[in-house]
Amino acid sequence: MLSFLPSLFPNLDLLSVGIAVAGMLILGFVIFFNNLRSISNQIFLSLTLCASAWGVANYVSYQPYVTVGESLWLLRLVMLLAVLAAFSTFAFTTVFPSTEFTFSRRFKFVLTPLAIGTAILTLTPLVFRSAQEAGSSLTIANGPGILLFGLVTIFLNAGSVVILLQKITSSEFIEQRASLKLVLTGVVTMLLLITIFNFLLPAFWSNPRYIPLSALFMFPFIAFTAYAIHRHRLFNLKVATTALLGFFVTVFSFVNIVYSTSASSVVMNITAFFIVLLGSIKIVQDTLTLQELAKTLAETNERQEGLIRFISHEVKGYLTKDSGAFSALLEGDFGQLAPELTPFVERAVAETRTGVESVLNILKASSQKKGATSYKKEPFDLAALAASIVERAKSTVAAKGLALSLTADPAGAPYMLTGDKAELGDHVLRNVIDNSISYTPTGAIDVSLKKAAGKIVVAVRDTGVGITEEDKQRLFTEGGHGKDSQTINVHSTGYGLYIAKNIVEAHGGTIRAESAGAGKGSTFIIELPI
Repeated sequence: MLSFLPSLFPNLDLLSVGIAVAGMLILGFVIFFNNLRSISNQIFLSLTLCASAWGVANYVSYQPYVTVGESLWLLRLVMLLAVLAAFSTFAFTTVFPSTEFTFSRRFKFVLTPLAIGTAILTLTPLVFRSAQEAGSSLTIANGPGILLFGLVTIFLNAGSVVILLQKITSSEFIEQRASLKLVLTGVVTMLLLITIFNFLLPAFWSNPRYIPLSALFMFPFIAFTAYAIHRHRLFNLKVATTALLGFFVTVFSFVNIVYSTSASSVVMNITAFFIVLLGSIKIVQDTLTLQELAKTLAETNERQEGLIRFISHEVKGYLTKDSGAFSALLEGDFGQLAPELTPFVERAVAETRTGVESVLNILKASSQKKGATSYKKEPFDLAALAASIVERAKSTVAAKGLALSLTADPAGAPYMLTGDKAELGDHVLRNVIDNSISYTPTGAIDVSLKKAAGKIVVAVRDTGVGITEEDKQRLFTEGGHGKDSQTINVHSTGYGLYIAKNIVEAHGGTIRAESAGAGKGSTFIIELPI
């Protein structure tokens, strides 16, 4: 039924091993990089490395181009990696799902030396004495050490199953039991596949054809375990897209090896495969690092905003009290103020009120950022509101020797708008007009209104210091200042235009600034839907 596959994929076994190895390695490193300090993640990485190496060694050892002597050493390497993989599986089931774990003395001083000693023993003739060709197959002469190898690997694999069963029955948490069951499913599936295809078929039916596919038998365990780690929140699945993309690119590069037609192209494509694999792992690591940095930055910003709100509330309270005290002195609540003190108190009142306004701007910007600002939208005449703001600003303009004008087209027509009159008046129109006054040493400010395409357009033009292209990038940002703005307006907090932008956009409008450059004046344009 599937006879077409060999012709379509001439090296299907190699392709399947490559896909399994690439998948195991990427999963192993993704899990590890997500939390380098987790003992479960550390052992899982060592497990995937051993499983991948074991699968590759199994595949290579049964290839026809390998000599008898090379096959012997490769099979010894397979046995060594089998012990290490079994030991890693046992260690993983012992620590999972902990992020920190202290191994028992029995594990450290009995089991670990026994596993390492058995692994080293497999490289000696005590396990495999010799190998010789017998037709198209290879006959291996076992040594007495094969018994120790069998007992140790059986103990480690059976022990992994027993540990998982004990944890499942003793766990009080449903989610933890579900994760442990996933790992158990993976372990049992792996052991069944290895037992059938790596032991029963070769030993009793003389069919070793599936041994080179050993990597496929390990892959279900790695996949189930990776998902179990995700389920236990030891792995953030947000990087899954990056990992999956890296996996597909790696597999694609491996396909080039399968279809290579010369020795040189095989070498080049194998090199490319490992470069792509390492690159995919590195990209996943960088993605996780950026995600961790973003999380840390968000937490830091949250703490800073909380501190700013606390300090601002405290400062606002003190400044409000000072402003009330100075106002009471100025109004004669405590008796007639001495003439020489009047200018001082008047300046103190103005300065404290400016301070309160600055603090209120910071608090308002913080509320807007958190989405805690609400608007009371009612119909009102924007032209009348603009006229009242211009009228109140005329004394300040006159003191600076500037000219201030308001024009509306058509003159006298109402500019009805549904919105929050107080917010648009105090934090948008007044803010923009005051801003132009502050940054216009000489000349004039012109405020104009017109209707166009279902919008009311308010333009505030001045002959002031202008705006550079560099400053435009920061103009409407939180706390954004122009390069030299504070040398001209020392009271600027950088929050006024940021607040104005948020209010205008909350009303479905836009605000922008235009300028021909430094020293050439500027125009602030506000567009609000009627």
